[in-house]
Amino acid sequence: MSASSDEITCLLRAWSGGDSIALEQLAPLIYTELRRIAHGYMRHERQDHSLQATALVHEAYLRLIDVHNVRWQDRAHFFAVSAQMMRRILIDRARACAAVKRGGAGIRLHLDDIPEVGAWRPWELMALDDALTSMAQMDPRKAKVIELRFFAGLSVEETAEVLKTSPQTIMRDWKLARVWLERELSRSG
Repeated sequence: MSASSDEITCLLRAWSGGDSIALEQLAPLIYTELRRIAHGYMRHERQDHSLQATALVHEAYLRLIDVHNVRWQDRAHFFAVSAQMMRRILIDRARACAAVKRGGAGIRLHLDDIPEVGAWRPWELMALDDALTSMAQMDPRKAKVIELRFFAGLSVEETAEVLKTSPQTIMRDWKLARVWLERELSRSG
């Protein structure tokens, strides 16, 4: 089902205002995009990973409809929050797995190949999440660029649309953030 960005934004704002019918109309319009984001996260997951893209979409959707007091700005804002929520779900699962399987020597991660997230061990994902959280305190936009490009698998152009900036700015932020994160991750290892 295809819908315009304006139609989705209108339904998101109505839903924010408490219109439950807007949510019913919105669900089929956003599902395909949520699946695309989930596939970006899951593209290189291990074969034995217990969470599939559909389950990730459904878990994120359940969390999203339970969020209160959010004023959705537009379609891009909604999908940025959705991508962040999917990242949190995967990080929470990695933390739970690491609690069971403690292990790992030094951490040496490279962010050149996106989105290779699923090939990493749980403690590597946790180290990346911790470093990304630190980056967000210093430079929220660069952290958001890493999150959207690396975790959600968005293109430079899609990331620029979500963050309402130019593709050139996204590329500059992407390069600088990757260098900073790789340095931080090698220190933590």
